[in-house]
Amino acid sequence: MQISSVNDVKIYNLSHGKSLPEWLSDRKKRQLQKKDVDIQRRIELIQDFEMPTVCTSIKVSRDGQYILAAGTYKPRIRCYDTYQLSLKFERCLDSDVVAFEILSDDYSKIVFLHTDRYVEFHSQHGHYYKTRIPKFGRDFSYHYPSCDLYFVGPSSDIYRLNLEQGRFLNSLQTDAVEHNVCDINPVHHLFASGTSEGKVECWDPRVRKRVGLLDCALSSLTEGMEVNSLPSVSALKFNGSLVMAVGTSTGQVLLYDLRSSQPLLVKDHFYNLPIKSLNFHDHMDLVVSSDPKIIKMWNKDSGKVFSSIQTESNINDVCMYPHSGMLFTANEDPKMNTFYIPALGPAPRWCSFLDNLTEELEESPESTVYDDYKFVTRKDLDNLGLSHLVGSSLLRAYMHGYFMDIRLYHKVKSMANPFAYEEYRKDKIRQKIEETRTQRVQVKTLPKVNKELALKLIEEGDDEVELTSRKKKGKALPTILGDDRFKVMFENTDYQVDEQSEEFRLLNPIVSKVSQKRKKKLRLLAQNAASQEAQEEEEEDEEEGQASSEEESSDDDKSWVEEVREQRRLLKEEKRDRQRQQRKDADRNTVLLERKSGEGQKNSITAENKTTSQPQFYQLKSGEEFRGFNDVSRKQKLQKASLEERLKLEEHSGTSNMADNTVGSKQLTFTLRKSEQQRKQQQAERDHHEERKKLRRSAGHLSSARGRGWAGDRGRGRGRGRGQQ
Repeated sequence: MQISSVNDVKIYNLSHGKSLPEWLSDRKKRQLQKKDVDIQRRIELIQDFEMPTVCTSIKVSRDGQYILAAGTYKPRIRCYDTYQLSLKFERCLDSDVVAFEILSDDYSKIVFLHTDRYVEFHSQHGHYYKTRIPKFGRDFSYHYPSCDLYFVGPSSDIYRLNLEQGRFLNSLQTDAVEHNVCDINPVHHLFASGTSEGKVECWDPRVRKRVGLLDCALSSLTEGMEVNSLPSVSALKFNGSLVMAVGTSTGQVLLYDLRSSQPLLVKDHFYNLPIKSLNFHDHMDLVVSSDPKIIKMWNKDSGKVFSSIQTESNINDVCMYPHSGMLFTANEDPKMNTFYIPALGPAPRWCSFLDNLTEELEESPESTVYDDYKFVTRKDLDNLGLSHLVGSSLLRAYMHGYFMDIRLYHKVKSMANPFAYEEYRKDKIRQKIEETRTQRVQVKTLPKVNKELALKLIEEGDDEVELTSRKKKGKALPTILGDDRFKVMFENTDYQVDEQSEEFRLLNPIVSKVSQKRKKKLRLLAQNAASQEAQEEEEEDEEEGQASSEEESSDDDKSWVEEVREQRRLLKEEKRDRQRQQRKDADRNTVLLERKSGEGQKNSITAENKTTSQPQFYQLKSGEEFRGFNDVSRKQKLQKASLEERLKLEEHSGTSNMADNTVGSKQLTFTLRKSEQQRKQQQAERDHHEERKKLRRSAGHLSSARGRGWAGDRGRGRGRGRGQQ
């Protein structure tokens, strides 16, 4: 038995512990129960309360005497008699069970819905009848007044099978694409079906008409919730005549009053897993909802969590024993769990001894700590030389190690290391020596990287240590130099601070001012701490001195602004100097072209030189004619001359565009560079003109002699008319 407490609510897991193999003989089982402590503490409430592989669903009969569970593999149904605390019978089936319902007060009438569309009826002696429905079923409900079975599945139809007449009736036509679950109200027998679109359709079985429609998908969405798909209805349960609980595939439970379309309460499991089952505990006004990971019990009025249960394996179904604090779970595990919660109610009549057992456990609680045992790992066993004891009764395996008797551990420890006390004494002496060494003057070694930063941090750290040492309860804070997280900053050269960079030079005045203010503040705090220990007269004088220092500090607040401006001015000048130097370097690298001596003709420039945008320079050779720039009258005459005269003069002299300067005469030729878009436009125009020239044809052959003669006659006629007039 395992005891846990959630929200101060004790939960007893009666199925916890080892289960004995079936193939063991009774004698072997008795021997194991005498030797094994876990088996001795185990409580087998119901004998063989398990399935071969997995249990899918579990229910209790209305008289409370029988517990029926369906599972696999192989598909079977097991019935347990609570009065005998043992298995009553077991029946194997042809296929897995999707859902089953107990029609009678005991186990005499049972209906099973199988995965292969078969509906199987069992009586007290066993199999009675089997029939088939048109589509695969997912859930069904039994309507007691009319003896009708309502089947829902992956279709829009709800099939009805009347057990009194023994035939199928007309199905209910719905607007939904698929149906997942269904339920019938036990008071007024309203039939409700949950669809895959997140809606609940309510039908009146008397008139076979839909009387209501609830959109639960929209109401289940909360703020901050991630929606990957449309929430569908995965569980449905009525409580009384007006309350209905709806579970969605995204892990929300909605409580509805049938008179309202809005939910009274929305409870989220926060696991984003579909709700498997819903139950109501009327005595405590609780809702018991479960998903594959957890069972939550919460108040149906406020939503406050009462308690919760987490199992080792996934949960398939939950069944509460009526009028008690016991519940059963069907898991993805052979063992079916049994939980007893005294806060929910008393134990059932057939296991009333649980109340006395739990009361005794609460009066004398057991310690969960193994005080008489020592936990050791495999490495500890190797060091002690006890590896050969693995598998014996002296070592009990637990998690990643073993438990052994504490007396044995101390005895082996003293034998394995007899000089342990001497080592302990030497360690203590070494610690005392190191403490005395810290009082000496220590030589501080600076790191190789960021020496100035390290020195600055050391100075600031000394100020803080001096301040904290003045305080009685002050504790020195760890510094950056002593923190391993910042160790790389003083070892790797990639973290070296570049003091010549623009960012550092602009930020350094601000940082230096902040550090200065910080140092002043530390000094002021130190003075305050010292003044508290002095007399009252000295305190007054010290306070006046502090005020004057504060005024001085307020005057220096704006000094860092001027320093930042000065740094910016220097940076701009350096930038201009660099640009000038770059232009000079570009001038030196330009190509110098030679001119032939004695020739005053224009040097031919190739098409490649025309496309270049770099300036061209010429060098004067010996014997080359030099022209000065004093002939101002000649320039004026050329400027006043017409274009024709200037062209004739250039043709006669053989030069053009002559420019005189202090170096000599130079001939400058240049072309304007056109943009890529202009060149493309001009080329397109030229192509267009060439194309038009090719397409243009003469219209002379279209004129006829008649036309020309007619025009001539008309002209002559006009002439004669004028002459006659």
